This record gives sequence, C-alpha cells and structure tokens, in this order.
Amino acid sequence: MKPVFVAGASGYVGGRLVPCLLERGYRVRCLARSPKKLEARGWASEPRIEIVVGDLADTDRLVEQLDGCGAAYYLAHSMLARDPDSPGGDRELAGSFADAVARAGCERVLYLGGLAEAQKDARARLASRLAVEHALRSGPTPVTVLRAGTIIGSGSASFEILRYLVERQPVMVAPRWVDRACQPISVRNVLRYLVAAMELPAAANRSFNIGGLEVIPYREVIRHMAEALGLGRRPVLPIPMVTARLGALWIHLVTPVNHRIALPLGDGLQLGAICRDDDAAQLMPQRLLGVRESIDAALGKVAVGKVETSWTDAGPIAGDPDWAGGPTFVHREETQVEASAEEVFRSVCRIGGRHGWYAADFLWRLRGLMDRLIGGPGLDRGRRNAEEIRHGDALDFWRVTDIEQNRSLTLRAEMKVPGEAVLEFRVLQIENIPGMTWLAQIARFKPRGLGGILYWYSVLPFHGVVFRGMVGGIRRAAETHAAGARPDLRDSS
Repeated sequence: MKPVFVAGASGYVGGRLVPCLLERGYRVRCLARSPKKLEARGWASEPRIEIVVGDLADTDRLVEQLDGCGAAYYLAHSMLARDPDSPGGDRELAGSFADAVARAGCERVLYLGGLAEAQKDARARLASRLAVEHALRSGPTPVTVLRAGTIIGSGSASFEILRYLVERQPVMVAPRWVDRACQPISVRNVLRYLVAAMELPAAANRSFNIGGLEVIPYREVIRHMAEALGLGRRPVLPIPMVTARLGALWIHLVTPVNHRIALPLGDGLQLGAICRDDDAAQLMPQRLLGVRESIDAALGKVAVGKVETSWTDAGPIAGDPDWAGGPTFVHREETQVEASAEEVFRSVCRIGGRHGWYAADFLWRLRGLMDRLIGGPGLDRGRRNAEEIRHGDALDFWRVTDIEQNRSLTLRAEMKVPGEAVLEFRVLQIENIPGMTWLAQIARFKPRGLGGILYWYSVLPFHGVVFRGMVGGIRRAAETHAAGARPDLRDSS
C-alpha cells in the first residue's frame, strides 16, 4: 500500500489518527515543523513511520514530501477565531497543500471540518474552516470532508470547557444556546470515520456530517457530565443578554481554554451542530457512543493519566529567544543532590499540574490568576500526563521547548509577560562520587522595553522564595525517592 500522508500529526486529532492508521497496516508519513514534537510520541519509533520536516507554505518542498503517497489528511487548520485570508492564513496554506497534492499525484485528500460552519447563517468566526475546505477543493484532487460538531474526548477543547465549567460552577450561567440541540460525538468515532472514509472509494469528492448516537440539548450534556463527575445537580440559568464574546471571556476565566478558541466553539453550539442526514452512518457503519458513554470513556483516560493528545498540543513551538543584543537578566540556583541523575530528572519532570511547583504554590496560583485576568493561559492548562513530559507539552503557562532525558529540560513562558522568559533545568552526574548529582536551574528574561525591565525588578524579590524553594523541593523529593530505593544494609545483616 502507498504511504498515507498526515499534515497536522502533532495536533489533537492527527496525533490519535496516526496510531489508528498503523493498526490498519498503513505506512504513515507525518509532516512536522517541529519534529521533536512527534519523535516523543510512543508510535514515532515504529518502522512504518516516516517524519518529514517542512512547512505548509513551501509548496515545492511539499510536492517532494508527498511523492508516492496515496491519501493525504489535512488536519492542520487553526483552532483560533481569526481571519482566514490574512497573510500566511488558513486559506493560503490550504491552497498550497491542494496545489502540492495535485502535483505529487495523490489520489485523495481528507479533511475534518465543523457541522455549523457550512450553514448559511454561520458567523464569520466559523469561516476559517470553511475557507480551508474551499481552498482544498480548488485543486483537481478528490476531497472528502467530514464535518463534526462537539467532539468528546480526553484533552479536546470541547471536553475541557465542559468539564471545567461543571466542576467550578455550582450554578451554571449560560448563553441562550444552552437549550439548542447538539449531537456530540466521541473522538473514537471520529477516528473510525476518518479511516473508513479513506478506505471507501464512494466517499471521494463527498462531504459527510458525522455525529454521535444522541441529539440532545447542551443542557443535558451538562447534566451527564455532572453525574459522571459524581457532582450534585447543576442548575442551568440561560441569560439572554450574554453575547458570544462575553461567554467566551467567561470560559477563558473559568477554564483553561483561550477565548479565541471558545468563540467559534460557542458559535457552533448557537447554530445547533446536528447532522442533517445519516449518509456517513449508512456508508460507514460503526457502533456510535452515546453522550454519557463518551464522557465516561474520556474521564477514564484522564483518571489514569493516559491522555494521548490535548488541544494544547497544536501550533508551532517558538525556539529559544535570541539572547544577543539588549539586556538579559539571569537568575541561577544550584545544588548537589544525593541521588542519581535519573532520580533527580524524574523529580524535575513532575513540576506543574496538580503536583505543583515544589515551593510557594500560592505565589504560582496568584501569578496564574493574574495571567488569566489579562488574557493569558494561566495555570489551568495543567499538563497532559502527571509523570511523563515530552517535547511540545504544555506545563501550566510554560511550554516544553527542549528535553534531553536525564540531562536537561527547557521551558518557554507563554504567560502574558513584557519580554521573553525561559526556565532551564540541567542535571549532571558528578564524576567519581557515586549517587551524587549536580542540579542547576537557570531563569532567563529578555525584557521588552522599559515595561519589561520594571517587571523584572518588581518580581525579583520573590525569586529567592520561588526558585530557591523549587530547587530545594526537587532535591528533597529526589533524595527521598533515592533513600526509599536503596536497600537497608542493617536489615540484611
């Protein structure tokens, strides 16, 4: 079989689609701007996986990378509410892809869009995905489009919004669309449709609406989530005067999801994201999950820490800032740890999420709250896995930009800050001293203008508490773990 090309393999759906294709016996060629994001995935070492480094804007290079592929998935559109016609925007990139697949001789393009965006009264904020669809169809290659509404799966933006709203609001204040009908679909069903559509010749040059087993008001989806979480009844109060933008800002404050992502999701619910036909279910039959079953499956993955992909995975990773030119502030902490490099690095990699930051967690929470209030991600994004870190992961309001196992971890700040901030951990086994490791933590900040300089000096008094406390906490955690792992010689004598 010809290889299958996947653009967007580092995203939420693409990262789950690749192992499904491998299970079906396909060879898969994944396009990545940041190959380390894919190399950290469990399936990346499979012999039938090929990772190619490139950019959707480079059409000529894309033609070479698509050469020999049969089908090509385009799962790389932006989740943000933005103008699709902006330079380097979604329409331009999709048009480049359509040109490349045609020149490479690919047989089929497959694309996942949204149910609501194709409606005549769709909001402009939903136009980005529809613009991608039109651009993909501009070429001669047959295109199959699957349109889904609310996707329920561990780590999806729709699921995280729902879960956090229910957990944090004893009384739900909601826009009017809370009583609109919707047709949520499990991510498991979405993946099966994506694979089945590629394997079905009759699906070429067609669009399919895909949805789950039930068509219910979003109010009922909220009830299912509350029951699945073991919470009490969540009264829902529809407020007519709550605009889409105000609703998105409220979601931004209460959940980890950015308001620019929440806007098109809310617009889709307001229009009523339901299937207008059952062609997909007839041509590609499968067992569709109900809403409660979908929620239970997603919460099960969260509970055991096996969230394969997250909505935070998508998008480019900025590299380390150029520290040359202009002032750069540095705060450094070092210590020796009576533990192996592996044990120290394991403790380093537990930072963030529900575990916290080893010291002054109240200051981290305060900084996270301040960040949310000014439009940043805050601490609510947490982390994908409680123990495992991979390249590209979100850690609260940081992003993993480099990781070298048992040696170094580099985080770049994504909180709202007047400059560029990087936090780096270095681990080195001390020569000639068995069981002794050197740990360094380096915080670098390149200010942007006078505001950045003032910001650095305003937070400087807290660095001793935060950074020194963090290094000390990592040292104690590693030494405690090491002491528990060592045999007690007194007991063995």
